[in-house]
Formats: sequence, structure tokens, C-alpha cells
Amino acid sequence: MHRPAELSRWYGRTDADEGPRALRWHQVVRPLADGSIPGPALLGFACDEGVARNQGRAGAVEGPLALRRALAGLAWHGAAAPWDAGDVLVEEEALEDAQAELGAHVARLLAGGHLPLVLGGGHEVAYGSFLGLAAHLAGQQAPAPAGQQRRAPVVAVVNLDAHLDLRVGRASSGTPFRQVAEACAARGWPFRYLCLGLDEASNTAALLDTAARLGARWRRDRDCTPARLGEVRAALAATLDGADAVHLTVDLDALPSAVAPGVSAPAARGLALEVVEAVLDDVLASGKLRLFEVAELCPRLDVDGRTARVAARLVDQIARAPRG
Repeated sequence: MHRPAELSRWYGRTDADEGPRALRWHQVVRPLADGSIPGPALLGFACDEGVARNQGRAGAVEGPLALRRALAGLAWHGAAAPWDAGDVLVEEEALEDAQAELGAHVARLLAGGHLPLVLGGGHEVAYGSFLGLAAHLAGQQAPAPAGQQRRAPVVAVVNLDAHLDLRVGRASSGTPFRQVAEACAARGWPFRYLCLGLDEASNTAALLDTAARLGARWRRDRDCTPARLGEVRAALAATLDGADAVHLTVDLDALPSAVAPGVSAPAARGLALEVVEAVLDDVLASGKLRLFEVAELCPRLDVDGRTARVAARLVDQIARAPRG
């Protein structure tokens, strides 16, 4: 089910005496409508079902609203004002249906020239988002010359996460990238996946075996420190090289628990925020970003709203960037 945008959810401080350049998010965001000028578009995925299936701590269903509230008071420095495309809701346990609906909405946003900024929800959001990007790219493919096969698009999935999320079994917050790998295989597309910030202690040997079998790449959290940022950037550049589109996804449990306590599975170590921001900058500079999302915000566990504020900064970093 889809719930349209509600501007009553957007409110905050105003500085009218300082003129038209003293604007904040809540003053510039608008409900998405048919024919809207292309720009960054927020789309919520209000879901706890994937986290519940993965035996995590509940509360991610409240993430999209908390993220909007954290964004509302931020100063707006972007060029194209942001749109709010509402929320996809999960009815009872119908996670798979909700992922398909999310994909349909993402595809429509892309067709309208927008940059989808998807707000989770558990990390199962990533598979639904990917379905939309894949449908969009497939629809853009030109017919192959006679006697030749169409060139498969290359989607680089860059995941900042403590977990590989390649589990087998029923769809959950722990399975999205295995599902992406299967969707790529079904289409005859390559599976290009980079996970930055892996916590080895939270990923079994079986998951690492699966990642190796699928040709995934990863760097451990202790190999993604600020002192080794050059190596991180090199690994990212290798993943982006030759890609047609980038699906960038941030699981907030990639950040240290002191920075992001409001998540299903707090990190014992995590990625420094300056590393995360540098990765986002490099993806933006590539000109290939087609889809961005944040996942696993759990407001009921969020001490002082720290996690929501960090997540809002990341969304703002993407939304304000100029688009080519």
C-alpha cells in the first residue's frame, strides 16, 4: 500500500527576516505530482517485517518519519528542491508484495528523471529498490543489431554495512543482496557488489563463502579506517569502473554504535563518518548514481536522535549535490 506525502509531517524553524536564502528543508520540500520537475525525491519504506524475520530488534517501520523530521530543520543548500513521494507500507506480513510495490515506485521516479532517495525500513528495502532500478534500465536498453545479443547493463551495488546480507532463505533484512544476485542471474546481468565496513565477527564463514562464490568484494571495518581511506577509494573506483549505474545503500549499523545507536544491530567498531562521507562524495563525482537509500533506522532505540541526525546529513549530502 502507498501513502501519499503529507506536508504536515514537515515543520521547523523559519528565519523569514533573513530573506529567501534562509530556507530549510521543510520550506522547500513539495509533494511529488505527475510532471514534477526532475530532482531528488524521497520515498519511504515503512517496514519492520524484514527485521523481524531476521530476528533483529523491531522499530525500523518508524524510520521514514523520524528521518523526515531530522531533515526538516536542516538548512537547504541544493539547486533542485526535493520532492516527497510518500511511503510504501507493508500490510501485515506481505513483505514480498511491498518490495515489488517499492520497485514500481522507484521505476516511476527514475522514468520521471528523479533521483530516488529511499528511506527504510529494514535493509530488505534494498531488494525492492533494486527491482525498480533494474526495470528502468531494462526499459532503456536499445534493441541489439541483428544476430547480436543486447549488452547487459552493469549495476554497481555499493553497500556500506557491517553485514553482507547474502543469507539464504525467505526474504528478510539479511537477504537483499543474495536476491539481487539472483535477479541479475535471471536477467543475464553481471552481479557487481562491494560491501564496505564488514564486521567479520558478525558474518559467518558460510556467508563469506557465498560472497566469494558470487564474486562479491568486501573490505573489513578495520581496513576502512581514515588512515586507509586511499585504499577504500581505490576499491570503490575499481567497482565503479565500467559500471553504467550505481545503487548506493547505507545500512546505518555500519556506523559506530556511539554515533548510530538507533539501529537493529549496533556496531562494535563501525566506519568513521568521514569515511562514509568520502565514499558518498566519490560516488557522486562518478556521475553514475541512480539510486540512494538508508536503512535500519530504529527511532525507539535512538539515544538523543543521534542516528536520525546522522542519516539526515547523509541524505542531505546526496540531495544537495548538483546533477549532470
